[in-house]
Amino acid sequence: MDTRFGKAEDWIDKIEKITGNKSILTIQDAEPIGPNSLLDVLVIAPCTGNTIAKLANAITDTPLLMAAKAHLRGMKPVIIGISTNDGLGMNAKNLGILLNTKYYYFVPFGQDSPYVKCNSLIARMDMILPTVEMAIEGKQIQPLIIQNIF
Repeated sequence: MDTRFGKAEDWIDKIEKITGNKSILTIQDAEPIGPNSLLDVLVIAPCTGNTIAKLANAITDTPLLMAAKAHLRGMKPVIIGISTNDGLGMNAKNLGILLNTKYYYFVPFGQDSPYVKCNSLIARMDMILPTVEMAIEGKQIQPLIIQNIF
């Protein structure tokens, strides 16, 4: 979708040019990811509170959520780079569920503005690659909760 970060069409074009692959834009197109073992890891970053809630409650209503569900069928790592204003609010329970669910690994995160947005959490996106490397070994990178994001 178009956001303040740019138009969807522009992002799709850019990603397809970089990867040389066609985008997966439907739930049906995402389903073969698992049975065909198309990925080694799946990175969801930024991962919003809405996506975290849906993952924690097994809701599959977008291509991304189907990709995660299909990928997990192969018992392979899903990397979460959290970015939500309610990670310590109503979404704390969903975060707790995923932190305790096998094959989910988190990019280290912390509060980005504790005095202005006290429930907000954001991952250190520059730590995605080290998180992936550890997840491939079946380990959660540590420390997971970090201070002074910004």
